[in-house]
Amino acid sequence: QVQLVESGGGLVQAGGSLRLSCAASGRTFSTYTMGWFRQAPGKERDFVALIRWSGGSTVYADSVKGRFTISRDNAKNAVYLQMNSLKPEDTAVYYCAAAKTFTSYPARYDYWGQGTQVTVSS
Repeated sequence: QVQLVESGGGLVQAGGSLRLSCAASGRTFSTYTMGWFRQAPGKERDFVALIRWSGGSTVYADSVKGRFTISRDNAKNAVYLQMNSLKPEDTAVYYCAAAKTFTSYPARYDYWGQGTQVTVSS
């Protein structure tokens, strides 16, 4: 069992930065692929980034490539999403999630946090 709690969301102007954190509980955290997803009002939940359990591999959605960076610290049971050069279209609720496989498909993630709101003003 893995429990996830996101933090770090807020209101920021376009071009600004935010760092999201996801704190995980559970002894097996280090064995999971961790992903970040986001959901804007009236839209489906979209993949943002993911990182392998070892931290050795990452994947990004094209829309955030070069602006966002995912990282993890298994000793602290935490995963992070550094978001730079934010745009109004990045506005959404951001979720972290855990999966046993290296995948960007939301349906294959076993555990989800409650989400944190990110709002980017123009």
